Amino acid sequence: MRNLDDINKQKTQIFNDLTDAVKTGDEEKFAKSFTDLADTIQQAVIAEAQGTMQVADNTILAGRGVRVLTNEENNYYQKVISAMKSDNPKQALSGFNDVLPKTIIDAIFEDITESHPLLNVIQFKNAEAMVEYLYSSMDGRFKAVWGKLCGEITKELSASFHKISFGQNKLSAFIPICKAMLDLGPAWLDRYVRAIFIEAIANGFEDGVINGRGVAEGAMNPANYIYEPIGMIRDLSNYDVANGYAAKVAIPISDFSPAGYGGLISQLAVGPNGLNRNVTEVILIVNPVDYLTKIFPATTHQTLEGGYVSNIFPFPTKVIQSAYMEQGKAVIGIADRYLAVLGTGRDGKIDYSDEYQFLEDDRIYLTKLYGTGRPIDNTSFLYLDISGIKPAHKIVRVAGYVDAKVANIEITDEKSNAVDIGVINGDIHYYTGSVADVETAGDNNAAVLDVTPNDSTATVTVKLNGTGVTAEADGTFKLTLTAGQNVVVITVAIDGVSEAYVVVIDYTPKA
Repeated sequence: MRNLDDINKQKTQIFNDLTDAVKTGDEEKFAKSFTDLADTIQQAVIAEAQGTMQVADNTILAGRGVRVLTNEENNYYQKVISAMKSDNPKQALSGFNDVLPKTIIDAIFEDITESHPLLNVIQFKNAEAMVEYLYSSMDGRFKAVWGKLCGEITKELSASFHKISFGQNKLSAFIPICKAMLDLGPAWLDRYVRAIFIEAIANGFEDGVINGRGVAEGAMNPANYIYEPIGMIRDLSNYDVANGYAAKVAIPISDFSPAGYGGLISQLAVGPNGLNRNVTEVILIVNPVDYLTKIFPATTHQTLEGGYVSNIFPFPTKVIQSAYMEQGKAVIGIADRYLAVLGTGRDGKIDYSDEYQFLEDDRIYLTKLYGTGRPIDNTSFLYLDISGIKPAHKIVRVAGYVDAKVANIEITDEKSNAVDIGVINGDIHYYTGSVADVETAGDNNAAVLDVTPNDSTATVTVKLNGTGVTAEADGTFKLTLTAGQNVVVITVAIDGVSEAYVVVIDYTPKA
């Protein structure tokens, strides 16, 4: 008997087509691929149902994914089936005012979080019929002030709450339904509808949670407007009305040594209120190919007995594989500091659709879900460059040990003042600083970079905003800064071993 577990190979190809359609923005290909997926699931559900027609045991049916429906759910599906079986389903559904019961959405959420690790670990909320959601940006710690109760404290507390609106962001699920499916009754229709929603939400949301650019309507052509969640890789302080939120600067890492990994995670330990917060576990989101070729070799060790132990990190880390993470990149962060909300909106009904007629024997229906997501603050997730990560080896330091790390990085502005980028540690690969003009525009837009490697024979190369910078005679590098963020990438190499460091200089010209 054919069941949902037997269609994985076919689903894999369809999923690849869906992924390509999302990346290229091909709406027609996405709709066609999603309808193919829906039809594949539909045929599997029908086959399962036909094989269990004589089964009355709810336990056995539950094993097939068939729930015992509540009275409200049963009545809802009975009405939907009656409308869809009519000679004119479009007219029948136009006067159909029932929306998906909350319990159906709850069941969908439960199924999704069980089968999709990323959506399971973040804050994923069922907003039901709402299109706005109130949340707090605080991370469980607010610096209270002792003294007389006053309005200022109330004002400060109120400022920590924010409203997230998602009425503009829609996920559309296309549902082809044939007469044979309707004849199976409410419980099996529920099984099918939930399976479609699981795929629609998981595929649509996972990409947005990682890469989404937010809402941006500043483009000249409305067809280029953006309606997406704000992804974990995005910089909440860098917004453009036409393109949404820019990606953060990717921090290069070369291994998971305790010093380097601890320094990386320490950046997550500073909350939006400037106070330090406890970080007890992090998530690391990587592409499946990168997991097998980079993360797995870098976190797998051979024991003295000859066996291997995998996923060994110096800090509690949950690795999550996602096809929507770009190869060579990764995200590390605090899972519950990402908030995603999804609901049916006020008009979350199933409608008849004339737009997509890919299947001759099926009628096509659609329903819209409203939702969005965003990091709660700008310090809970870091964007990583893992292209240079090294496999794990036991280090034996001998006389010829190759050390490509830096001993010091110094930056001096045009006024001969040292630029504060923090304390340099060869195991920490990301630093930030700022430079501003003093009297006139452009009077402090030049800086000098001096890099001291641990090994004096190492080769140092520098790129400023992607362009190589030639070393001066004394070994320093002159940097010409432009307004905003200037990304300096420093690479130290010796005997085939290299380390990369990123310094971001925020330059503010005089008005």
